[in-house]
Amino acid sequence: MAGPISQRFIDDLLARVDIAEVVGERVTLKKAGKNLSGLCPFHDEKSPSFTVSRDKQFYHCFGCGAHGNAIRFLMEYDRLSFPEAVEQLASRQGMEVEREGGNLSPHDQKRQQQQRQQRQEADNLLEMAQRFFLQNLKHDDAEEARRYLRQRGLSDDIMARFGIGFAFDRWDALKAHLLQQGVSEALQTEYGLLVQKEETGRSYDRFRHRVMFPIRDWKGRVLGFGGRVLGDAKPKYLNSPETPVFHKGRELYGLYEAREQKERCDSLIVVEGYMDVVALAQHGITNAVATLGTAVTEDHLQRMYRLVDEVVFCFDGDDAGRRAAKRALEHVLPVMIDGRQARFLFLPEGEDPDSLVRREGTERFRDRIRCASALSEFLFDQAKEGLDLGNIESRERYVTSVLGLLERLPEGLLRSLLFKELSDRSGIKEERLTSLAALRQQGGRNVSPDVTAEPAGPVAGAYERREPSVRRSFQQTRPAKEPESLKILRLILHTPGLHDHLPESLGWCPQDEYGALLADVIQLLRAGRYTSPQAVLAHYHGSEQGMFLRTLSRHPPDIPRECRQQELDGWIAFLKRRQQTATPQEEYDALLEKSRHTALSKEEKQRVAALLMELAAQR
Repeated sequence: MAGPISQRFIDDLLARVDIAEVVGERVTLKKAGKNLSGLCPFHDEKSPSFTVSRDKQFYHCFGCGAHGNAIRFLMEYDRLSFPEAVEQLASRQGMEVEREGGNLSPHDQKRQQQQRQQRQEADNLLEMAQRFFLQNLKHDDAEEARRYLRQRGLSDDIMARFGIGFAFDRWDALKAHLLQQGVSEALQTEYGLLVQKEETGRSYDRFRHRVMFPIRDWKGRVLGFGGRVLGDAKPKYLNSPETPVFHKGRELYGLYEAREQKERCDSLIVVEGYMDVVALAQHGITNAVATLGTAVTEDHLQRMYRLVDEVVFCFDGDDAGRRAAKRALEHVLPVMIDGRQARFLFLPEGEDPDSLVRREGTERFRDRIRCASALSEFLFDQAKEGLDLGNIESRERYVTSVLGLLERLPEGLLRSLLFKELSDRSGIKEERLTSLAALRQQGGRNVSPDVTAEPAGPVAGAYERREPSVRRSFQQTRPAKEPESLKILRLILHTPGLHDHLPESLGWCPQDEYGALLADVIQLLRAGRYTSPQAVLAHYHGSEQGMFLRTLSRHPPDIPRECRQQELDGWIAFLKRRQQTATPQEEYDALLEKSRHTALSKEEKQRVAALLMELAAQR
């Protein structure tokens, strides 16, 4: 009879497991500040009261009181016994459950002790290798590596943050070092540090003459390595192979470093290589991550969306980059629950993030990120590539291609909006498109849309259409007296060139329900240097803001075009005067109203605290 599970093993297991991943595989979670939230799986509810804390590694429901760690969650959700839940978690970590002596035979006790010792050696092995690579970078033989890193513009702080090291140009430098530390060749090979020749049985260092980048888990523990060659050897980039702790399809380089930054991370930028991640961080863009020699997987996406609500895919502008973007689109669609966003950024041909940010600088690169195509925009644009939408056959192929992508989306508002948009672009009724999609999903994949059954609407000019129901809805919710921010937003949306004449600082923007959107639109216009309302609408397409702006675009201001600059100048002057004469209570109320619609900046939060003290003193 096996003995009880070791408490030391349970503590070690819980330290390795990320509860957000365990729960997120069974419950749809959305980011809510530092935590994640969703509908409680243990009782019926319509609004989320279930919270998962990544920092504290526990879940709690404010509705029914359910709470616990990852083991407890599996016991309650999967209806497992305690040993079964531990076994399941241990299996996903590549660990074997460790038990106390109990009634184990002497043979089993010895075997368990050997397993425990081997696991401890494996835990130390990768950290020992990392310390070795770090120390190597200081060696005289690493002058070429140091010169390469200096040429790439990397500071000592950035190299320390990412733990960058160096592998000597020798066949057994790491192997000999670890053997001296008592680490066997077999263990080094199992964890990807050595390559063993099948013909001879001899082994040698996998990484030689390379700048080394440690790949870390969410707690900062080294799982594997990536190496960038200094000479002409191939491959240029080399990653650790699959090991008991390292799985390329799940891990992302730079994710740990991005999470460790003090500033709040609201989005992640997916780039191709380690140097892209490090170079962007050197220029103050600290939210970049890279896949490890594989295409983006659903596991990658689920991991990112548990941290942020927006993922920006960054690709080269060549044909290979376009193909990679299409693969990323296919993988991201199934995880696009409401509230999540994905955008696609294509760089100039011949450039990568590393070279571009060094040439253009941080702000211009941020401008490119801001102007990245929305998922909906890229979805429709790539479907019509190479097609002449003026003929029926091409339109049929276009609609069929888009339907194939929309079928991948989960049920929700985004899916509904995209079916509506496809209806606008194709002239086919939305009901017909959804029924065709249902037929295809039931097995009729060859069912084609009848693109001649109804009068065709404008395929490329979808923004020129407006359903009466949408227009009526806007008129019903439109305030009797428009706020200043809405009036200015209408002016700028219908006359985008006005943004060139605005003050550099946006401190004058009203702090009401439309103020945050107004500021965002102005920043977008500046970043993209747009002069057309269609570019603004395309950027926000598929979002709630996009629906609002699209409707607003159908209601031009009742001011002649030649008078709009004067009108805008008058409003800004008025807003500045009002801010200067606002009482503490009025300023506090304005900031409070703004906080209901968008996150306040650090300075604004400090101002709120100061105003509260001032108002309290007045009372």
